[in-house]
Amino acid sequence: MSLGSKLKQLFSKGIDDSFYDNLEDTLIEADLGPVLAYTLSEELEKKRPKTSDEAVTLIKTALGGYLTAGQLTLEKGQLNLFLLLGVNGVGKTSTIAKLARYFIDNKLAGGLTAAAGDTFRAAASQQLALHGERQGFKVVKSESGGDPGAVIYDAISSALARKDELILADTAGRMHNKAELVNELKKIDKIITGRIKPENYKKILVIDSTTGQNALRQAEIFNEALQLSGIILTKYDSSAKGGNLVAIGKELALPVYFVTSGEKITDITPFNKEVFLSNLLE
Repeated sequence: MSLGSKLKQLFSKGIDDSFYDNLEDTLIEADLGPVLAYTLSEELEKKRPKTSDEAVTLIKTALGGYLTAGQLTLEKGQLNLFLLLGVNGVGKTSTIAKLARYFIDNKLAGGLTAAAGDTFRAAASQQLALHGERQGFKVVKSESGGDPGAVIYDAISSALARKDELILADTAGRMHNKAELVNELKKIDKIITGRIKPENYKKILVIDSTTGQNALRQAEIFNEALQLSGIILTKYDSSAKGGNLVAIGKELALPVYFVTSGEKITDITPFNKEVFLSNLLE
């Protein structure tokens, strides 16, 4: 049941002493997180909406203040690099393929290379290589277990030689050891910053819309390691409505670039705040 439907159900029971406690619980269930749910509940209690429609309007306005649509633009005639980050299973590799298709179809990049930096999963490199063959972009990879920093270094060298304008770089997402993950990412970051201009380098966190409130903790860890540029939300076709995106926006003020919503290579669209909020509160 959508958040909007739950709000209607809540209002249909009347506003009594327990109403705003129940409202807070409903907002938490929508993956907005306990802090944001409490803030919204307090705000609505002050304004005393009489109907669910009034409440939805107030909530939509409040949530809209935490969301920003970002644009991934390239510095033309120069090499740009988008480093995709995130835990295992969020869809980083398939998102790279979708981004590649988007930039190729819209003629936004004069040459594109992908770096298979997730060297800990052989399937990730193989999957990316297959997409490269099908879509016509170069993929730089290594043997399974290789140094991801070396893969990205080689991808930069290859892209510079080919005069490509964009590198899409994959990374491993192991979270069982935070220190190890952070150290690996910092090493990769150092390699990139030594060869790519800061304004041409974006560090993008991929978030699974089904993850729930744990997505905020993931964002905090990756942001602490690399100071993220923005977010891509995946698996938006699921029953989850992406409320975790709002919690991340509130705490970290990161823009959202794209949303992916299916298995097809073309299932990627630029983030639209109004559409997202309408879906969340329908």
